[in-house]
Amino acid sequence: MNQPAATIAERIANAQPAFSRTQHRLAEYVLAHQFRAATMTIDEFAAANQVSVATANRFARALGLPGYPQFRAELARGFESALAPVEKLRTRLAHPASAAEVFAATLQEDIRNAQRTLQSLDAPACERAVDAILGARRVYIVGFGASGFLAGMLHRALFMHCDVVESLAGPGGVSQAARRIPRMTGQDLVVAIAFPRYLNDTVTLAKAARAAGVPVLALTDKPTSPLAPAASVALYAHTERQLSPNSEAAALSVIEALGAAVAFRAKDSVAAALGATQSIMPWLIHGAGERKR
Repeated sequence: MNQPAATIAERIANAQPAFSRTQHRLAEYVLAHQFRAATMTIDEFAAANQVSVATANRFARALGLPGYPQFRAELARGFESALAPVEKLRTRLAHPASAAEVFAATLQEDIRNAQRTLQSLDAPACERAVDAILGARRVYIVGFGASGFLAGMLHRALFMHCDVVESLAGPGGVSQAARRIPRMTGQDLVVAIAFPRYLNDTVTLAKAARAAGVPVLALTDKPTSPLAPAASVALYAHTERQLSPNSEAAALSVIEALGAAVAFRAKDSVAAALGATQSIMPWLIHGAGERKR
């Protein structure tokens, strides 16, 4: 049976008796800043520790590795999903581009994400998602970090068509959200939103809700997402992006599509839209296009 590869911490512990004073200092830096060191090129690592590139390479070899690239790869194990955007950004910045080229490339990424999302659309899952929202007594939306903004957009799309819609990403944070779960029932619905980099808070709350018998609608990027196992039904949006962790546009497109499907199926959608329009009339500018006399 194959033994698992030694971690960098284990390699440092084993090699420590033979370290030079400089290598001891490098080891202390790596142990204190493992994630940061995993993102560094050899030049950056050497500069951060005020040593030569050759010294950085010797340190890697002292750990039983062929060189710095292998040392960095071992250091990054377990951080793959978190480091992926950093590596993509590093690669992209190595190739000069104009602002217009970056605009065009970003828009093309959104088009590709939308096409892939459309191609993989699961019709039964869409039906179940709309049924779950319209059939719920109360809808609770869970989204933290960047997904907190998406949660706000979903709340805006649903509140006219559901009796109770509440975002759990409030001032009390995750602890306040966790206090709400015991008061939920199987007639409620939790909508959990998480995309890479996945936040543990969202996944933990979704699992707790599902364990309490509360249905969970997951909005995430793929079936291997850590949020997927907690879901009663899941909708997926492809969100790959070269210069950032996710395409928020792709995730928002799915949220807007979900909101449109709910509005289409809701019995009072026309009356709700009319009521909302009447309520905001005093704040709208009228006759902006008319000529002044």
